[in-house]
Amino acid sequence: MNAYSQSLAPANTPLRETLSLDGTWEFRHETDRAWRRAKVPAHWQACFEDLSVSFGSATYRRTFALPAEWSAREIAIRFGAVSDLATVSINGTEIGRHEGGYLPFEFVIPPALLKAENTVEVLACLPDAYRNESGADFAEVPHGKQSWYGPQGGIWQSVLIEARDPAHISSLRLDPIWPEARLDLKARFASMVAGSLKIEIIGPQGMPVFTGNIPAAGDTLEHSIQLDAVAPWSPDSPNLYKITTILSADGVEIDSRQENFGFRRFEAKDGFLHLNGKPLYLRAALDQDYYPDGFGAPPSLDLLEDQLRKAKAMGLNCLRCHIKVPDPRYYEVADRLGMLIWSEIPNIETFTPASAERLRTTMEGILARDGNHPSIVIWTLINEDWGTRLREAAEQRQWISDMVDWLRVEDPLRLVVDNSACFPNVHVKTDINDYHFYRTAVDRREEWDTLCREFAGNADWTFSTEKEAVRTRKEPLVLSEFGVWGLPDPARLREKNGRDPWWMAYGATWADGTALPQGIEARFRELALEKVFGDLGQFIEQVQWYQYMNLKYEIEVIRTHAPIGGYVITELTDVHWEGNGLMDMARNPRVFAKALPAVNSDIVIAPGAARHAVYEGQTASFDVKVSSGGTALPEGSRLVWEFGVEKGEIPLPAIVPMQVHTAPIAATAAAVPVPEIQKARFQVVAPDGSVLSQNSETLAVYVKRDVPPIRFASHDDGISERLSALGHVSVSLHEADVFVTKDIDADRVEAIHSGQRVLQIVNKDPGRLRDDAPPRDGPMSIEIDPGAGGMVSGPFFSFPGYNLVNRHKSIWRGDWVGNFSWLRRDGVFTHVPGGPLFDLSFTGVAPHQVMAGLRPWEFQGRVHAGVVIGWVHKPAAFIIEKRLGRGKLVATTFRLHQEAPDVDPLATALYDGLLALAIRP
Repeated sequence: MNAYSQSLAPANTPLRETLSLDGTWEFRHETDRAWRRAKVPAHWQACFEDLSVSFGSATYRRTFALPAEWSAREIAIRFGAVSDLATVSINGTEIGRHEGGYLPFEFVIPPALLKAENTVEVLACLPDAYRNESGADFAEVPHGKQSWYGPQGGIWQSVLIEARDPAHISSLRLDPIWPEARLDLKARFASMVAGSLKIEIIGPQGMPVFTGNIPAAGDTLEHSIQLDAVAPWSPDSPNLYKITTILSADGVEIDSRQENFGFRRFEAKDGFLHLNGKPLYLRAALDQDYYPDGFGAPPSLDLLEDQLRKAKAMGLNCLRCHIKVPDPRYYEVADRLGMLIWSEIPNIETFTPASAERLRTTMEGILARDGNHPSIVIWTLINEDWGTRLREAAEQRQWISDMVDWLRVEDPLRLVVDNSACFPNVHVKTDINDYHFYRTAVDRREEWDTLCREFAGNADWTFSTEKEAVRTRKEPLVLSEFGVWGLPDPARLREKNGRDPWWMAYGATWADGTALPQGIEARFRELALEKVFGDLGQFIEQVQWYQYMNLKYEIEVIRTHAPIGGYVITELTDVHWEGNGLMDMARNPRVFAKALPAVNSDIVIAPGAARHAVYEGQTASFDVKVSSGGTALPEGSRLVWEFGVEKGEIPLPAIVPMQVHTAPIAATAAAVPVPEIQKARFQVVAPDGSVLSQNSETLAVYVKRDVPPIRFASHDDGISERLSALGHVSVSLHEADVFVTKDIDADRVEAIHSGQRVLQIVNKDPGRLRDDAPPRDGPMSIEIDPGAGGMVSGPFFSFPGYNLVNRHKSIWRGDWVGNFSWLRRDGVFTHVPGGPLFDLSFTGVAPHQVMAGLRPWEFQGRVHAGVVIGWVHKPAAFIIEKRLGRGKLVATTFRLHQEAPDVDPLATALYDGLLALAIRP
């Protein structure tokens, strides 16, 4: 639990010297009776397991001694950040208070307070839901994702004592203008000065590009410096310049300051984002900026560099640092290694005049601290209407509009998003029309396709229609949140002593309990899922590939729509129980990390398979799209493809940036001895033979059916026609090997008891699997069905004993927390290739209902297809086999009647397996 984050301190110089106070401090939380010892910087929750989810106040104290030679200088104590309210005292005297948990502040220490040995005491308060004496509560202070992942209080960035001249440089704003190669500079001084400011600028190659002296008078200096041609900054070429400013008075140098900066232009033009005059396709990931200990203070510079290199290796060119002001080293690393950053104000929960003022003050502090970083290209004011009610309150719509106008003036070098929106909230005034929506490709493919198509058409649902709204319809379209859960391997996250991380015990209050990590191994064993997947490690690996399959499809669909200019994957890393990262919290990449750049790059091939299951000898059709992103494809390039034994190539025209070219392909599926998964492969090859892009698509190829006909009976004409078309024989009930139906009732249950085999293709409203309504058990007993009084009993008391639940509008829908759906590929389903998790060939048959209420032991063999949610919770069935007396019921919720008979090989294969399951002994 002992996190320790050492922030970079300014280098000691003869003009400004520092003494670090990082290290061990005495600490006492308001609930403590005695003092204990805490590391600084670190959130107190990271230091003490018993305080891991605590709010309230805590006192920090330590001693320090100043060098004797500092006696004639101004002495200040500086804090990188303290969450959230800080009261600072020196030797028992309060010297200042600060509100705001993410930004730096300082207090000059009155000389009369200083002694040979000094004690500094900091009272840090993180308010909870009760309004405290300062008039604040948690809902009204910017807090970001602390409302999801737990509170973070205390001194979490570095503390230092600084000795300096009273007339020091207090701030230095740099506005590098590209391509004009002009640097607009604004320096502020702590007091009135009369002297000069010496400026030296070092270029990316380490050579001086400017040296000069500028007169300085008053407390502000504004000046423009014209350079010769400059090297622009970009993720591919992160060219940084270094400026050193030295302030002199009366011919004596009294202070200096250094900053890095870069020349770049980031703008919205012609409906797309542009960087340095060229179109940019944004390939971003949401970054919650949480670290392996479960909190928001980075443990080292090495980790920040490592995670950014891994992000770039996966094809990302941007990180959306989500509703949090990060440690300043985060931006320094992005500047140096090359990564665009989309940054945001931490949200509030309740909009009031006071909280609105805090948001404005926070943004002002962000600009003051971080405005010189070239990596930051976008600001977001509000995320998903959290803390505001833009749909409902005209005053708040006007407030956000005014904030956008103010921020555009304050920082003309970056774009501004008003509200990064999701259903049902909207934009009011924004430089980027960004939107969030989550679906899984397997379960909700048609919805994903429809949402992307509508969004690409500049859908009306993205913007307010109220009078405060201003829309040009030229705002670039960015799908700024989407994603699918995988799961991390718990074994790779445990402490050296084998203990779970502290956060694994939390999550039960989220997503109907499915977000609780603790106990995953026990639940996996209890449900006998090793019989389906192998051990837990194999299950985790398959779940991660399932995550990739969904991400791959969703990105491919995005890239087929030329108007969409970028996206943001949720998310870079897992955070606590939220398992949708491209890496886990320890920064272990998902198993698909090396595969992701195939779709997460500038030029992308979207295969566009018409069907993901075909018969051997059948034509497989691909509506291939080549998306250029920010790159132009030269004339003479070609699309090279192969599927089975067929291959070919298609000449491509010259394709300008941000365009999509269509190249239909039809290929015959080769004969196979048994059903198998095959890959179709695609490459874009340049005129010189180099490979510009490559991708693949998996298809399930089935052998031609050779299934013995089964004698069946059914009272449903549609079922009879379908099974007859599949080659089975319709006979009378007493001649049938199996009765196939959509419903069961008391008479059918009795028939099963007497020896009948029944296959139920469930197609009914939610509730019990049977349509009859038995009477009450007795005058004082529990009801079986709802009635006038009493409790409703579970379905267990009437055969087959399961409850039918719609996945839509339930946790089984799977749009956010992962639904991991599987089919056993043994026994009667060995002829279904792939798996056991569903692949894209299941999109047409994926159940929209589950059978719930099963006992864990029933997964030992009675359940042939099912689903678990999140960290292996809420087990439910899609296929159950249950005996009664001398007969048996097989029930399924697979949607097998969506197309004409035998159009979908998988639907046919499932029907064949279900019939075989029903008639087997």
